Amino acid sequence: MVSLPARRQQVGLLIDRGVSQRRACRLIGVARSALKYVSTMDAKDAPAIDAMKRLSGMYPRYGYRCIRIFLVREGHSMSPSRAERLWRKAKLQLPTKRRRKRISSSSPRPLPPRAANHVWAYDFVFDACANGQKLKCLAIVDEFARECLAIDVAGSIRSARVVELLARLMSERGIPAFIRSDNGPEFVSMAVLRWLTENKVETVHIDPGKPWQTGTNESFNGRLRDECLNVEWFRTRREARIVIEAWRRHYNAVRPHSSLDYLTPLEFSQQHRDRPQIPNRAISQESLVRNS
Repeated sequence: MVSLPARRQQVGLLIDRGVSQRRACRLIGVARSALKYVSTMDAKDAPAIDAMKRLSGMYPRYGYRCIRIFLVREGHSMSPSRAERLWRKAKLQLPTKRRRKRISSSSPRPLPPRAANHVWAYDFVFDACANGQKLKCLAIVDEFARECLAIDVAGSIRSARVVELLARLMSERGIPAFIRSDNGPEFVSMAVLRWLTENKVETVHIDPGKPWQTGTNESFNGRLRDECLNVEWFRTRREARIVIEAWRRHYNAVRPHSSLDYLTPLEFSQQHRDRPQIPNRAISQESLVRNS
């Protein structure tokens, strides 16, 4: 019973039990005039809380920081502290996960990206449909802008399909200087390595058992699983492709990203258009024909 509203509530309980108002106020330490006070804060916060509940229903895995960006876009301007207060008042907090302790490393992040299209990263994420079909998702991310370039969804993705997807993306965006991955069999196969060598793309394979060396891709994979795969219920692979592609477009164009100062990846890319770019090389036509 520290706050005044809590003490007023206790005065009301004493009055309901037959204690006089004057005595109840003296016992609890509340002025009698305070009992008639009506707070205007609830009425002031109601529109923002209603919008916050609606947005949290649309994006159930977002926290108050991301929801605040959507509120600002809708005209509910507020500070992060007020957004947190309203978030707790509406009891919209997500259950916290117990994280394992990690040993910090003083070594710098290997090969940080310096511009768009400098370093790409790709990795697989696995899931399943309601009918028992397996899902294998190949996600390719531009590490500089955190933009997801593509998510290929199938039951099986072998090295030839990896090359086909890379060829299509590089024909549209140009060839990156580096591409980062783990040591999965699809990424270290002779077909993929030969094709990347022909197009002068340097490969950066992380050390075994050190997924933090491809932190951008691991972070994206976590967002994909937490905000899409764990939330949606796929009946077939075809439905999964449509839903995951819609989520990818939303991730790039709508979802605010905390590491980009709560800009979307596309907004961040537009702000850095004047930044000196790493020269892109056009992919050879022979390579496209050979892998089409």
